[in-house]
Amino acid sequence: MQTLNDGYRALSLVMTLNWDRVLYIFTVIFALFIGSLVGSL
Repeated sequence: MQTLNDGYRALSLVMTLNWDRVLYIFTVIFALFIGSLVGSL
């Protein structure tokens, strides 16, 4: 049971880290897009 609990926590940590990376990438892309729109005015 302890092994399953540790495995679940590890999987949860990996999902959290990956979600943060995906959110970071989308934020950078969004900022570049908005910056290009403002720069073209």
